[in-house]
Amino acid sequence: MATKITATTNTQRKTIGHEEYSLYSSMSEDELIQLAIEQSLTEDPSGQSAAQSHQKSVMTAPGEPPTLTRPCSHNPPHQINAWHRLAAQSGGQAPGSSWGVRRRYDGSLFITPQPVELDPVVEAIKEGDESALLNMMKSGKNLSEPNKDGWLPLHEAAYYGQAGCLKVLQRACERKNIEAVRMLVQYNADANHRCNRGWTALHEAVSRNDIDIIDILIKGGAKIESKNTYGITSLFVAAEGGQLDALRYLAKCGADINTQASDSASALYEACKNGHEKVVEFLLSQGADANKTNKDGLLPLHIASKKGNYAIVKMLLPVTSRTRVKRSGISPLHLAAERNNDDILEELIEAGYDVNTTLSFERARLYEDRRSTVLYFAVINNNIYATELLLQAGANPNIDLINPLLISIRHGCLKTMKLLLDHGANIDAYISSHPTTFPATIMFSMKYLSLLKFLMDLGCDADSCFKCQYGNGPHPVLDHRRDRLDDTPVNKQPNIVQFCDMVSAPEMNRWAGPIIDVLLDYVGNVQLCARLKEHIDSYEDWAVVKEKAEPPRPLAHLCRIKVRNVIGRNRIKLIDTLPLPGRLIRYLQYDYSQ
Repeated sequence: MATKITATTNTQRKTIGHEEYSLYSSMSEDELIQLAIEQSLTEDPSGQSAAQSHQKSVMTAPGEPPTLTRPCSHNPPHQINAWHRLAAQSGGQAPGSSWGVRRRYDGSLFITPQPVELDPVVEAIKEGDESALLNMMKSGKNLSEPNKDGWLPLHEAAYYGQAGCLKVLQRACERKNIEAVRMLVQYNADANHRCNRGWTALHEAVSRNDIDIIDILIKGGAKIESKNTYGITSLFVAAEGGQLDALRYLAKCGADINTQASDSASALYEACKNGHEKVVEFLLSQGADANKTNKDGLLPLHIASKKGNYAIVKMLLPVTSRTRVKRSGISPLHLAAERNNDDILEELIEAGYDVNTTLSFERARLYEDRRSTVLYFAVINNNIYATELLLQAGANPNIDLINPLLISIRHGCLKTMKLLLDHGANIDAYISSHPTTFPATIMFSMKYLSLLKFLMDLGCDADSCFKCQYGNGPHPVLDHRRDRLDDTPVNKQPNIVQFCDMVSAPEMNRWAGPIIDVLLDYVGNVQLCARLKEHIDSYEDWAVVKEKAEPPRPLAHLCRIKVRNVIGRNRIKLIDTLPLPGRLIRYLQYDYSQ
């Protein structure tokens, strides 16, 4: 009878169990499966036992079969785990059901009477929206607070497999707890305990610029000069990270303002490196030494010039020793020019730094081309403004092993070439490590006939190209495997390369005729050697070149060569200003337009 179900004795409870069993046994297999699912996913909000909850589900009207509502079970069957996953993947709603799905503290799911709208945090995590989480953090939302089921957003991120969100939420959990720190210190927690990297609580507090915790730690016995594995103190951390408040507090407590890490970098050096202008200003006001070098011998001024921080450079200039700069083997000018920091370059030049200072041998050998001057750095960067700035300040264009003029030719930059030549660059520059019988300027411009003619017009030595030691005699067999310009071994004595050998090489032989044709316009009666004749004869179209070289050359041409030689190379650039007839000037300039 249904009325007997309301009794509370043990015997009657057994009867209830028996009646439940009898009731379930009369159900079909499909109904049993549905009931099992409902029991595993529902929860009685009143907290009553399953039997009590089931009691309310049985209708007590005499003569009518019992009707079931959603009984509750706190032990969901394992066989529906696949359904759990399906429910989670379907957005928190059971397939074919209007009930919402929620999760208990133990991870199991249950159905609520109405669909559940996901919390914005959970929704963002589920979608992997890291920017939304960051915006919530910035707005002050507490992302380390559990929901009523005991789940943190961290749990949600782990559940949905959102690694990016997990990292964001880990940062959200790293929140200061002043009271916890105070209590730990009060109960004699070791304020100087170090992690495996030697990092102490004070290092951590300083990195966060947390003055309250820094104060508690120091008053609780934290050692200000404690260093981590890399020899970094808390003050160094403050300077490196730009934590000005923490830096001021530590300095007030007597921290060493000139602390250096294991690589000898000072706190001031790191502040300059990271561009913390206010920190640099404070450190200098406290007497920080601007002349302490790191293990590479670089000063704070060096790194500030390299990083291009104009304000910091201006602060460092008055307190940096020129002797220490010279001893370092590199000028801040080099670093400013290397990074195209033109404003720094100007400031250093105005401050009187020598534009002709060269890299030390040890530093120059770090570069494959063995560069040494500031001008070289500007030219190789194709920085026309810096090149002009240095030349106007008195930079000598003829110091480097490889003349900057050769670099400008390789770049094909006529403006830079003209700037260098106007300021005295050697138009007949050679490379001592790769000797040739003719100027390297010709060698570098061979493939660019317009550049070659430009150099010839300004007086480059063309005669040397036709001076061959073998003349009309037999030439040795060419070794085309010879080292290239930049591949000659250090310990190997380089061979002196002749012009005829150069233009006969496979990579140049197709240009030989036009090159010789241009050069012949700037020489008198010359003799083509046997190799040049043989090479010219191998191309039918070059017959005119051979005829052009046959002596005697026209008298008007020989006169032009003689007048140009008398004028001299230095004045040939200014030929327009000479008191000569216009027609003669045009002839001397190879101007055939009129």
